[in-house]
Amino acid sequence: MTLGQIAGLIAALAFVALVIALIRPLGKLGGVLDKLADAVTELTEHTLPALDEAAKSIREANGQLERVDTITSAAARTAEDVSAMTTLVTSTIAAPFVALRNGAGKVKSAFRRKSSHGEEEL
Repeated sequence: MTLGQIAGLIAALAFVALVIALIRPLGKLGGVLDKLADAVTELTEHTLPALDEAAKSIREANGQLERVDTITSAAARTAEDVSAMTTLVTSTIAAPFVALRNGAGKVKSAFRRKSSHGEEEL
């Protein structure tokens, strides 16, 4: 045997030893990868229904918000109408009272002038 053949034999034996040493860790790594695949499958099975339920809840919440928006808009219009009605009623009712008060003030002034000129007070 030549020196090159001996070196080749040593290299082959070292490679066999390396393969034997790596068999167990590679087997464990394969088991871990199998468990990881199972975990991902299980996670997907549990996650998809939860995501579907969340999407359904969001759709329902959006529907409720649209209803609330409609109610809020109607309430704002009602408040505007009540404000306009209050202004109208106030001006309609207040105008005669203001005129009556002004007329009463003039009558009172007229009576005061008459009484200050020596006539009898009423």
